[in-house]
Amino acid sequence: MTRPLENKVALVTGASRGIGAAIAKKLAEDGATVAITYGASKDKADAVAKDIEAAGGQAIVIHGDANKPETMQAVADEVVKKFGRIDILVNNAGIMEGAASIGDVPMDALDRTININVKSLFILTQAVVKVMPDKGRIINLSSVLGERAVIPGISIYNTSKFAVNGMTRSWALDLGPRSITVNSILPGPIDTDMGNPDAAAFTAMKRLGKPEEVAALAAFLASPAASYISGAEITVDGGLNA
Repeated sequence: MTRPLENKVALVTGASRGIGAAIAKKLAEDGATVAITYGASKDKADAVAKDIEAAGGQAIVIHGDANKPETMQAVADEVVKKFGRIDILVNNAGIMEGAASIGDVPMDALDRTININVKSLFILTQAVVKVMPDKGRIINLSSVLGERAVIPGISIYNTSKFAVNGMTRSWALDLGPRSITVNSILPGPIDTDMGNPDAAAFTAMKRLGKPEEVAALAAFLASPAASYISGAEITVDGGLNA
């Protein structure tokens, strides 16, 4: 039986843990060859690659410091050098820090958040679309907080995720003539080190989501079955925004 992503090459950023790791494993399970990037956790990234290989998949690990957006071109170049193409780009790398009311937001946290959550995503995508075949897939990991600013004190994170959704919509228009789809996934409270266990109470399902539940949507959006879905912002939030 042919798997839906057979012979595809996927690049997943920030895939050493959490949602990124789950997406990398699911894309590999569905047949893709996967390149995963990490910022600081090489051991964890290597462990993800080993899990993929143990399950019969193929993966490589690439260092990519998303706080240095100018290095993103080299990440794309390395994947193309190894595999010749990038069919699927999952922009997952992101941070949440500098929580404070607007009058007290530290400028270094603003710069770092915009570098990682916005500029690196933009520059990497710009590099990838130049080599991505027609009918490719771009999946941006945003947040429900990029749709509704429901929590005070995290304006720089919210701003960065609103920007991600803006890029998704704009790129869907830019790349539509090439049948490249661009979509945002907006996770709600997920059981990762960035998740808040107390937030489970605000969901309709009264639990945290699993990284694998986000990965299932990413794999669908990467597949041929999602060829007419583009410019969408899809929540995975257990009914938080119902």
